[in-house]
Order: sequence, then C-alpha cells, then structure tokens
Amino acid sequence: MFETFGFEETTARQVSVLFALVVGLVFGALAQWTGFCFRRALVGQDRREAAGVWMLALATAVIATQAAVAQGWIDFADHRLMAADLPVLAIVAGGLMFGAGMILTRGCASRLLVLGGSGNLRALLVIVVFSITAHATLKGVLAPLRTTLGAVTLPLAEYASLAALPSGSWLWSLLMAAAALVVALRSGNGLPTLLAAALIGLLVPIAWVGTGFILYDEFDPIAMESLSFTAPAADTLFFIVASSSIPAGFGPGLVGGVLLGALFAALLSGRFQWQSFESPRQTGRYMTGAGLMGIGGVLAGGCTVGAGLAGIPTLSVAALLALASIALGGLAMNAWLSAGASESGARPAKPTRRPAA
Repeated sequence: MFETFGFEETTARQVSVLFALVVGLVFGALAQWTGFCFRRALVGQDRREAAGVWMLALATAVIATQAAVAQGWIDFADHRLMAADLPVLAIVAGGLMFGAGMILTRGCASRLLVLGGSGNLRALLVIVVFSITAHATLKGVLAPLRTTLGAVTLPLAEYASLAALPSGSWLWSLLMAAAALVVALRSGNGLPTLLAAALIGLLVPIAWVGTGFILYDEFDPIAMESLSFTAPAADTLFFIVASSSIPAGFGPGLVGGVLLGALFAALLSGRFQWQSFESPRQTGRYMTGAGLMGIGGVLAGGCTVGAGLAGIPTLSVAALLALASIALGGLAMNAWLSAGASESGARPAKPTRRPAA
C-alpha cells in the first residue's frame, strides 16, 4: 500500500514520524482545550463533565475502529493485545500501580504531556522520570520484574477478543459505545466540547489505519500503532540520547506532536503559564507517582490512552482488564490520600474546573 502513494525517496518509518507528529499536534491541541484526562473523569471535582469528554472519545473510537476492521483495512488478530495467553498478574499489578501513580501526579501520561506543553515544569519532570522507569522496565534493570509477572498467564485462546463471544464484534462494540454515549450526553458539556471529544476519538482509528494500512510496506514493515504514551515515551527518551544510532519512529513523533499541539493551544488561548514544585514533599510525591506509572504502564500493556482509549476499541480483553485495574488503583489511592487528609485535619482543596498537575 505504501508504495502506491508515490513515496520514492522516503521509507514508511520516516513518513510515520511526520504522520505521528500531525496526529500528536491535533491530539495535544484538542486535549488542552477540552481538559481530556482519565484521572479527572475518575476522581476530579468536575468528573461528570470530564467523564463525558472521555466517554464520547471512547464511543467514537470504538465504532470507527471496528468500521475500519469491517472494511478490511486493519486486523488485530496478531496484535499483542490479542495474545492467547493473558498475562493477568502483570496487567492487574501494573494497572493498580499506574492508577495509583496518576493520582499522586494528578494526571496520567497523556494529560501530563499536555500540561508540560502548557508550561507546567512539574509535569515535564514527571514525564522524564516516567520515561526512564518505563524504559528500565522494558529493557533495563526492571525487566526481570516484567518477565516474572508476565509469566503468570491465563489461557484465553480465541477469547482474548470480545469478537469471539456470541453475536460477534458489532454487538459488543455497539453496547460499549452506547453506554459511553449515554454518559457523554448526560455530562452537561456543550456541543463544541463534545465535537472536540469526538475528534479525539477519531484520532485512534486514523492512527491504526495510517500505520497498519496506508503505511504498510511488506519489504520494510513498521508496527501498527495508535495513540499510546508508555512505549512512545520510552522510545522518545532512547531516541534523544542515541539518535545517531536509533532512528525516530511513530512514538517520538507522537510525543513531540502532543507537546507542540498543547503549546500552540495554550498560547492561543492565553493558558500558558510556568509552574513548578511548591515543596520537597510535593516533589517526592510526584516522583513516586512517576515511577509507579512508568513501571505500571509497561506491566499493564499501556496507559489510560494506550490500553484504554486505543486498546478497548480493538475489543481486547487485556485492554479492558488493564483499564479496570487502572481505575481501581486510582480510586484506592485517592481514598487513601483523602483519609490521610481528613485525619490530619487538612482542608479540602477548592474545586476547579481543570486541576493542574
């Protein structure tokens, strides 16, 4: 497919960087404007509105992704999310860690990238630590932890996908999309915000089709990827420190695009503002959360976007388990922090529409 577009002087991998940059620019700008964030949807003061944005993006991603599958443009049969042996212990443990970490840092990986582009130095440092620990878990000193937990599996065979269940893929896709749509329509968000949320969701199948169909080159294949920030953050870190020997791919393009998109949106809207840590205690909390997210994101097979927004539309059981574990970990950590604040007599923070990281 790739060669039919007339790219004679560039490879599919090189084009994928530019493609990811554009996808990231759009995501960063839309996410900055809408406050797109799974943590906000889970425990934020404005979680009803935030859940509406997140759920409409998910509903759009599910329907559009399955439409692309029905057209024969993409196929997830051989994707890692459809592994016949489900690494259940790694996914659950990783999801709980990631969820706890995103509460400590007041944002998941995608939200922190957006905040970083908006001038938040706390978020940028968290992303750096997140990238380091993710890379260490993938290929470094923490890799034995990943392989040990990953060895505990549950054989699912064809049932690794909801498509194998009775009534096939479309029934389950429509049920998930309908449930998400109900939440979105009852969220109280205005039409412009809902439209922006739908555009965020459309980026998921656009990325899947772009890397898995349009840029497919049987002589020089690249991985089929969509929105995700755990492996891309690690890849970006590795590219920055070893760019002379490691060429850029989809991941660095996506991360760079999100930062630039958020920066442009923040500057245009007047929301750009330098922010930093307020105390050593706060720094320690955020660094702990960053480490938990880095390790947890790798073990779970993705973050709230990679395993959630982009993973669930594949109908992967692993993705569903990962997002559920992330949500549980986030709720547990939020309850623990709230209990600690109550015991110490600390006053609850005033509610804000879009809490910063």
